[in-house]
Amino acid sequence: MCIRDRINNILLLRVTESMDFIETEEQSMIREMVRGFAEETLAPTCLERDREQRAPLEEWLEFCNTTGLQGVTIPDEYGGSQVDSVSESIIVEELARVDPSFSVMYCVHVGLCSMTIALHGNEEQKKQYLPRLAGNEIGAYSLSEAGAGTDAAAMGCKAKISEDGSHYILNGEKMWVTNGSSADIYVLFAKDVDHPEFGDKKHGGTTAFIVEKAFQGFSVGKKEDKLGIRSSDTCSLILKDCRVPIENVLKGVGEGFPIAMNALDNSRIGIAAQALGIAQGSFEAALNYAHERVAFGKPIAHHQSVGNYLADMATRTEAARLMVYKASLSKQLHYEEGAPRHTMDASMAKLFAGDTAMWVSERAVQVLGGYGYTTDFPVERFFRDAKITQIYEGTQEVQRIVINRSISP
Repeated sequence: MCIRDRINNILLLRVTESMDFIETEEQSMIREMVRGFAEETLAPTCLERDREQRAPLEEWLEFCNTTGLQGVTIPDEYGGSQVDSVSESIIVEELARVDPSFSVMYCVHVGLCSMTIALHGNEEQKKQYLPRLAGNEIGAYSLSEAGAGTDAAAMGCKAKISEDGSHYILNGEKMWVTNGSSADIYVLFAKDVDHPEFGDKKHGGTTAFIVEKAFQGFSVGKKEDKLGIRSSDTCSLILKDCRVPIENVLKGVGEGFPIAMNALDNSRIGIAAQALGIAQGSFEAALNYAHERVAFGKPIAHHQSVGNYLADMATRTEAARLMVYKASLSKQLHYEEGAPRHTMDASMAKLFAGDTAMWVSERAVQVLGGYGYTTDFPVERFFRDAKITQIYEGTQEVQRIVINRSISP
């Protein structure tokens, strides 16, 4: 039996023994709490924020103060409140069910920023930054550039140590940064031009830095005007002789590329959970409307064509849920028990859930007809928001490349 078969058997056993496809009491409590917050706090403001492209900063503070879930990837000794990986996905799912913009803000904060520092930071870095991220300061992650999105190793942002050896001087422009203007703390990647592998290997010299908004030479650039997730601020970052203390290098000089790839494995599960939430929210809106809207003497849900849509929407959403939770459990086993990396499971979940969100939200617009094309119902917003789940954290084409490499004999 190969390693992949063994890990799948372990996952199946874990699901059978510990979940039996039923949430634990703690997971159900978390779902109920987050759903309550989303419906009571996010729902009343999400359409207005979408129109104004306004980040949910007030809502973030309330989320931190009322739920305390901003530190779920941060160990207790640094002020966090860690939960299992399935619970983390449930949180993202429930936020996205109402407000996908808030969900990606949260996903980047806990997954790409906080967890990356928790995994790769030294003791001093953890003590300095994790308590702040477990409070109400917002985290971000900056890898992409204008010519280095999917091809992240092609980044052009440069880092050079200062003459006195106390700082790195960063120059360049980063793009597509979620929480770009809202964040206080960034995990940011640049290439050390003095590293021996710089110029020899495509990713040579890539180094991860912890950067603060207040650092000299750091500024926020253009805010993108997007199709969807418009309440999530996506900005460029300008680094003009930005001074970063050498103590803020994560793990080691030149060690950044593996950190970035590992972070993507984790965050792809988060985006899959976001896509799942979008699908769930779209399905529920269509289902409720179809049972209320009467045509030809009966609710349209009882007409075969609409009923078939609803059945397929429910089935695809539930299948995506199982894939997301399996990938979440795979991630947990990797970090807690040394199981193989969750790269393939993460890509499969992201690929399938992203396509599901797009398909289900489009069907939801169709079920609602003309109303689905208006802002009176949330499905038009879900439809716009769904598209990005097929693009960021690696496009669907990239996910297929990753999966194909993983299944090679």
